[in-house]
Amino acid sequence: MCLSIPGKLIKITHELDEIFRVGKVSFDGIIKEVSLTLVPEAQVGDYVMVHVGAAISMVDEEEAKKTFDLLKQLGELNDLDDSSVN
Repeated sequence: MCLSIPGKLIKITHELDEIFRVGKVSFDGIIKEVSLTLVPEAQVGDYVMVHVGAAISMVDEEEAKKTFDLLKQLGELNDLDDSSVN
């Protein structure tokens, strides 16, 4: 199953312009580099939904934490292992 996973944008690492940006997102301490192209309004500290390496939408902190906790309980976070941390 393909899921989008909520995470917190902790750093913008590459910015060609206001649209083409890349950042580091934390998923409960696991850090991944993701494209921010689809969420040009996202700023450090915001929560984003990430699907296949791209942030696809923004979400509020409370909803992000609820969703992440539910995915953790369901065992749907196995792909976030430390072998692919950026």
